[in-house]
Amino acid sequence: MLALVAMLMPNWMDPEYLLHWLGDWALWGTLLVVFIECGLLFPILPGDSLLFAVGLFIAQGSIDVPLWLACVLLTVAAFLGNVSGYYIGRVLGTSLFRNPNARFLKPKYIEQTHEFFARYGPRALVMARFVPIVRTFITVVAGAGRMDAKKFFLWTGIGAVIWACGITLLGHALGNVKFIHDHLESALILLVLVSLVPMVVEYFLARRRNRNGRAGDAPKHAAPKHPIGNGQ
Repeated sequence: MLALVAMLMPNWMDPEYLLHWLGDWALWGTLLVVFIECGLLFPILPGDSLLFAVGLFIAQGSIDVPLWLACVLLTVAAFLGNVSGYYIGRVLGTSLFRNPNARFLKPKYIEQTHEFFARYGPRALVMARFVPIVRTFITVVAGAGRMDAKKFFLWTGIGAVIWACGITLLGHALGNVKFIHDHLESALILLVLVSLVPMVVEYFLARRRNRNGRAGDAPKHAAPKHPIGNGQ
């Protein structure tokens, strides 16, 4: 099933194809993709899987760059992309998201991101790193909502480090595992699915908290005068 999904992806969504096509410019091309996806309103890019592939290619020697330097550069690209999105939101608000038939800037994307932000608050900037589409638009929503810049920089910086370094390091750690190398396309698809697990867990935890909250707010009925087992 995963192999079929990989076959149906366009070439520019295939990280392995993209990195081979970029050749010696693989890391720099990845920096550009990360920057665009994180801030320039183009959500359909292979962010998570591309970071993983970069780590894997470094481990194999296909990208001749120190791992620490790649992590630093990718983190900076992710952070600057979010900062760009934030200021786009401050300047333009959500005026770009008015056409329901638009290919990328759909109004429903901004509505979904608003709901995401309302539910999780500032930590949404960290969690959204692992959610495609939301990752791109949440910074625009933060800017349009005039979120405090210092708070935004702090949380989006934390998210950039966890996302860019974490996934790149994971790819590097698994880069010399033969099974991963032989089934790279399927592994990249699986990575995207696994990256959504924290959000699924948080969703069910939030539902449970809401149920407990409603139960706590329910009116308490008076105890019967002669409860069962009192001997009367």
